[in-house]
Amino acid sequence: MKVLVTGATGFVGNQVVKMLHNNGHQTVVLTRNVQKAEVHLPHSCQVFHWDPNEQIIPKEAFDHVNAVIHLAGENIAEGRWTSDKKDRIKDSRVLSTRTLMKGLRESKIKPDVLVSASAVGIYGDHRDELITEDSAKDCGWLADVCYLWEKEVSKAQGVGIRTVSLRIGVVLGHDGGAMKKMLPPFRMALGGNLGDGKQWMSWIHVHDLAEMFVHAIENTELKGTYNAVSPHPVTNKIFTETLAKVVNRPVFFSVPRFALKLVLGEMSAILLNSQYVSSDRIWNTGFKFRFPTLENALTEICGHSCHELEMEQWIPQPLDKTFSYFRTCENLELLTPEFMNLKIVDQSTEKVMEGTKINYRLRLHGIPFSWQSKITEWKPNRQFADIQTKGPYSFWHHKHEFEEKNGGTLLRDHVTYKVPFGILGDLLAHQFIKKDLESIFSFRRSKINELLA
Repeated sequence: MKVLVTGATGFVGNQVVKMLHNNGHQTVVLTRNVQKAEVHLPHSCQVFHWDPNEQIIPKEAFDHVNAVIHLAGENIAEGRWTSDKKDRIKDSRVLSTRTLMKGLRESKIKPDVLVSASAVGIYGDHRDELITEDSAKDCGWLADVCYLWEKEVSKAQGVGIRTVSLRIGVVLGHDGGAMKKMLPPFRMALGGNLGDGKQWMSWIHVHDLAEMFVHAIENTELKGTYNAVSPHPVTNKIFTETLAKVVNRPVFFSVPRFALKLVLGEMSAILLNSQYVSSDRIWNTGFKFRFPTLENALTEICGHSCHELEMEQWIPQPLDKTFSYFRTCENLELLTPEFMNLKIVDQSTEKVMEGTKINYRLRLHGIPFSWQSKITEWKPNRQFADIQTKGPYSFWHHKHEFEEKNGGTLLRDHVTYKVPFGILGDLLAHQFIKKDLESIFSFRRSKINELLA
């Protein structure tokens, strides 16, 4: 199946694209950041630039598309909801969907199905009442946005396209979503209840959510709205206790409602509203949750001790020539941005092999560093790995894999790393370090294309 995906570089979208790829589907991506998409997404993705504000989509993006997954939207959990922020949140959902509908109507061959994100925010605060897809819509601003969002999606039915809206709860996962902000304070024993902790949280693991989008395009009986939440909602107090148990830290604090409202303003509603949401409808379609309970979801998430970067790039050169290029240390200088001023000092063996130690000098934001890496795996023409033995990271492991494919070589990189200064470093610096790494690998990708085309 050929699937068009918007919002593919986001936390959920990235997981959806990888799952589509693993299930054998062909993926087309619409994104405003083509470079980021090329770094993070599988090489087989066809990437088109699309800025939702321009309200124009390249017509060729719709060619022979069988399904559309629509995930584009401004992050609602970043910063206060100023009037400008609220306009961006609304437009990024409603206007982008309207533009997508225009492209679908003008497409000669229509896809079979459109699956769009929505949110349980459409229901508002229901205290202890069980919420189903038939529950009444709230009258607040966020509920109105969700309603208008779904209304635009439903217009695809008018041109014969099956439509599905997944109303998503709190998304939990490693290195993104709600856990990106929650986990560091809990690991420092600074986590606690939000308000009195009695409000219900309807959550879902990002793996299950990605699987649900794929389930919706592959199963033709799915139509209309479905709650995309775990079958076991919990109160905020239970969530706090469970997370504290998983990270083995005590809970000393709670954050009063007035403080959340003072700091976050209207946005505090997404933390304080009580939503006990049922997932029975999606469950009855045969969907199986991999992480149905909070404890097994949090155990999996907290089991990741490192941050990760995964990249793929196809090179139009034979396998042996490509591997030979990457085994030559001096070529690393060519593949590194000039601002890092990377220089190879020496290496412990004449030829690179397992056990070889390589010493470098480099600069990061003007600060000089020495870096020593050691080759820990060496399988010629297949893979090699290096680990940092001295340098700026608390941990760094980079695995390079090479596969003969389509008359050239598919290069895969898998980086696992820890930032310096532990939890505090994660809290204060990881976002900046992640952006630096994305910039470095984007440069590397462009340089490889230039040198090995």
